[in-house]
Amino acid sequence: MEIGTRHVYDPPEDSDGLRVLVDRLWPRGLSKERADLDLWDKDVAPSTELRQWWHHDPASFDEFVRRYRAELDDSGAAESLLAKVKGQEKVTLLFAARYPKNNATVLATYLEELLGG
Repeated sequence: MEIGTRHVYDPPEDSDGLRVLVDRLWPRGLSKERADLDLWDKDVAPSTELRQWWHHDPASFDEFVRRYRAELDDSGAAESLLAKVKGQEKVTLLFAARYPKNNATVLATYLEELLGG
């Protein structure tokens, strides 16, 4: 399975495969039709507390990664997401953040590790 990431505000592409929003909050100003999602998995997003602590501060990204991975380890949400998308050739994790390093990029790496990649 190939796992990619994209900004949810970008127009969908045929190459996206299964489109999964991995944010806890719905993106501002985006209609559900325009988002063109297959799945919205809030459970795999960082906790509200972690998201508010980090607030996309680049200086604390490494600590965010450590804490988010610990949440994923404890919750089983990543394994649950993999079960939901089983059999897909391509899965695109969608995010609303303006920053290139975000929860979706961390999650993509985490899922690839679970898949043995």
